[in-house]
Amino acid sequence: MNMTLSRRMGAEFIGTFWLVLGGCGSAVLAAGFPKTGIGFLGVALAFGLTLLTMAYAIGHISGCHINPAVTCGLWAGGRFPAAEVVPYIVAQVLGAILASTVLYIIASGNAGFSLSNGFAANGYGAHSPGGYVLGSAAVCEVVMTLMFLFVIMGATDSRVPAGFAPIPIGLVLTLIHLISIPVTNTSVNPARSTGPAIFVGGWALGQLWLFWIAPITGAVLGGLLYRGLVSEASAVSSAQATRG
Repeated sequence: MNMTLSRRMGAEFIGTFWLVLGGCGSAVLAAGFPKTGIGFLGVALAFGLTLLTMAYAIGHISGCHINPAVTCGLWAGGRFPAAEVVPYIVAQVLGAILASTVLYIIASGNAGFSLSNGFAANGYGAHSPGGYVLGSAAVCEVVMTLMFLFVIMGATDSRVPAGFAPIPIGLVLTLIHLISIPVTNTSVNPARSTGPAIFVGGWALGQLWLFWIAPITGAVLGGLLYRGLVSEASAVSSAQATRG
């Protein structure tokens, strides 16, 4: 069944809302609560679980990109039409902003809440959880998103058994967070970065450019890499069949 673009945009809006509320919400509300919170592991799992649950909920509607970098990467990989890239990204960013608004309303109900604590915004240098410099942050975001797209492309390949794709995709996002939370607080998703940055303002908006450019660059490279490998493998298989 073909869904209209507006319905698919609605699904992307809801999916990104849930990703940001679940992932960033876990970081803001539960990561260190009060002394024995869920920590990095819990936040990583939260991002992976929100993606996994939404992949099953809306994957059949919109493909469950819920990430501008993924949309761009799937376009580069030949899986998504160029004409729908911008509408998808608009829906994703709006969903992330609404999620950040809801999270702010919830979090500000605590007397000790302060945006100066970061509000799960992404950053480098003084605003990196581990103090990593711009170069380290850029490489990390590019490589992590490249591998994210590579796994997405492979898991959703038509030759892979249908119905299981959300599991490796959710797990790889969890793994990415386990690796890179100390470096940038983990973006790999420009919409996820934009929502909190709007509320934090200042430094977060000033550094937001990196969390658009690096993830999209990595995603496009990942899409192209998988597409190239599949094309090469198909060519080899055809040649072998011809010789046989």
